[in-house]
Amino acid sequence: MSDQHKIESKSAPKPMGLYPHARRVGNLLFLSGIGPRDPETDGVPGLERNKSGKYTSFDFATQCHSVFQNVKRVLEDSGAKWEDLVDVTVFLTNMERDFHTYNQIYAEYFKDAMPCRTTVGIDSLPSPISIELKCIAVVGD
Repeated sequence: MSDQHKIESKSAPKPMGLYPHARRVGNLLFLSGIGPRDPETDGVPGLERNKSGKYTSFDFATQCHSVFQNVKRVLEDSGAKWEDLVDVTVFLTNMERDFHTYNQIYAEYFKDAMPCRTTVGIDSLPSPISIELKCIAVVGD
């Protein structure tokens, strides 16, 4: 298809595999799974380890804020904005523990934008993150 192109964001964390941050086809923008990793350090905000590598602290709210900021970065670098989102799929690794916190923070970010939403509980993600978003936006020509 000639009307599609890949988008690599300079301000979001680098993809963990062979895929673009987003792909635009016509006026639809499809974001690859976006997690909360810090774009500068590649670390996971809200997750700390001691010298032996064991996790010593976990702050899920920090991961939520970070993943929403990363989605905003990819949208903006793609020529879109938060309000252009039409569908959001959220993956949580611990639905019972994290859904309430996620739902409260989601409401803060999406009080004006009202995309469709699906929340899925899964066993794990490819890095030690607890949340990932897969989004679709509609953008102008």
